[in-house]
Amino acid sequence: MAKIAKRIAKAREGIDREKLYDLADAIALLKERSTAKFDETIEIAMNLGVDPRHADQMVRGVVNLPNGTGRTVRVAVFARGAKADEARAAGADIVGAEELVEQVQGGQIDFDRAIATPDMMGLVGRLGKVLGPRGLMPNPRVGTVTMDVAAAVKASKGGAVEFRVEKAGIIHAGVGKASFGADALLENIRAFADAVTKAKPSGAKGNYVQRIAVSSTMGPGIKVDPATVRPVA
Repeated sequence: MAKIAKRIAKAREGIDREKLYDLADAIALLKERSTAKFDETIEIAMNLGVDPRHADQMVRGVVNLPNGTGRTVRVAVFARGAKADEARAAGADIVGAEELVEQVQGGQIDFDRAIATPDMMGLVGRLGKVLGPRGLMPNPRVGTVTMDVAAAVKASKGGAVEFRVEKAGIIHAGVGKASFGADALLENIRAFADAVTKAKPSGAKGNYVQRIAVSSTMGPGIKVDPATVRPVA
């Protein structure tokens, strides 16, 4: 059996790995145990009752976290002319058309999110095998294929988080930083979980949200009672 590092063992102290914690209590435990020398990311993992191999059970969407993500997001925009100028004015890090497509094809991917105007998708579509596996392919369903590039850039910079269910039926995402206040993390987590709940596909049967856990980058996972994650009416 592998030996558990002292830091990990200490972080696990006082946590019942079988208990379903109230979300507020789970956040408090995470913040107490986030002792790394950097600002740890707080993450959520949701096990859903779906089989994403079926098209009618795919879960995908985007949510604007009320308190942002706490991380710097590098945004690339595929656009020409006036739309390219709008993207630059909105704060896009990289803007281009054919030359940007060539850079990506050559393996130069210096961005965390890609946005494209609809007229550029004929070119951007060639990048599916490069951007798709990285979750960077622009998609109208999550607002990254749009003529309103300024709004899309500002949303990406301000706290928009894209989510997509994995093969095992799990969705996970960063929802803030350990330095955030407890209330800010609570609001972000509830906003994210609410967006996933509203994205329930038509083919999902039975219990949709089966399990929820939260964790920090270097800390243990803490199981959360789904009932306490629902937004307060």
